[in-house]
Amino acid sequence: MVCEFLVQILSADPDIRVVGTVHDGEAALIAVQQYRPNVITMDIHMPKMDGLEATRRIMEMNPTPIVIVSGSEDPREVATTFDAVEAGALAVLRRPTGIGHTKHVATARELVQTVKLMAEVKVVRRWPRPRTVSAPIMSLLRASAQVRLVVIGASTGGPSALQTIFAGLPKDFPVPLLVVQHMAVGFVRGFVDWLAQSSGLPIQVALHGERILPGHIYVAPDACQMKVAHGGIIILTQDAAENGLRPSVSYLFRSVAEVYGGDAVAGLLTGMGRDGAEELRLLKAQGAVTFAQDKDSSVVHGMPGEAIKLDAAMLVLPPEKIAAALINLTNYRSKNGA
Repeated sequence: MVCEFLVQILSADPDIRVVGTVHDGEAALIAVQQYRPNVITMDIHMPKMDGLEATRRIMEMNPTPIVIVSGSEDPREVATTFDAVEAGALAVLRRPTGIGHTKHVATARELVQTVKLMAEVKVVRRWPRPRTVSAPIMSLLRASAQVRLVVIGASTGGPSALQTIFAGLPKDFPVPLLVVQHMAVGFVRGFVDWLAQSSGLPIQVALHGERILPGHIYVAPDACQMKVAHGGIIILTQDAAENGLRPSVSYLFRSVAEVYGGDAVAGLLTGMGRDGAEELRLLKAQGAVTFAQDKDSSVVHGMPGEAIKLDAAMLVLPPEKIAAALINLTNYRSKNGA
């Protein structure tokens, strides 16, 4: 029934043709070789082979854009869907609500738009390899200003990049981190739970009026704009979407420029669009250390690519080097009493 429901939604769009449906992960592996689809929608809970293992195998043998479509409401189960993102899936969506539900049209539209966007992403086999930080990066960071805050914006492909960065930071990391990650409504809490499995730092969904603490990671909640106020306070608002997004990286970065200026590190990771690129240039102009994820490690080089075009990024790095650079910068800060 669920399969027929999704086929009905997708087939209603004239630009989409559903070439096949299967009901378990083993059949999915065969179907991918047979049909060579432009994009796959994948459930997690399936017989014989679950969606996580199927995603891993597909990305190893026949790399194809995969969108996880989950029917789970349990945050703990939602967290497991991000293991599929780590394995190479591009996006996670809640299953559209049923016909007649007040949110059916909106959720069905979100599925269709996501499938069409992800079909355009060129995916490759990616085998993670450890990278070391080069001396020129270290030298540049040692010459930089003091740091009181790290802010990061990410979209498509961001969960895995953020996981790599946070897993590489020590438990005594001395600076707060604020994150805007674009994702479907209903997944942020599960996303935070998933990140917490691989990081030694406390990670939480940001709360209105909360004072940020050193070594804590705060992720913007669903459908809210997030900014910082003087005194290190998080403010959540219902202000209008920016770049079609709420939360928006641009909204957060502007507040950081106003409150922290050059005492911040800010960066853009993999993702579609240009959210945050212009504001990253503003932060750089104020003396902040700025970075963008490099093209080779990005699933989609839209946001970081736009920042690079604007000359907004001082550093262009893969996630492993971003983590090491942040450690180097904050170590320098503590050693010099900044």
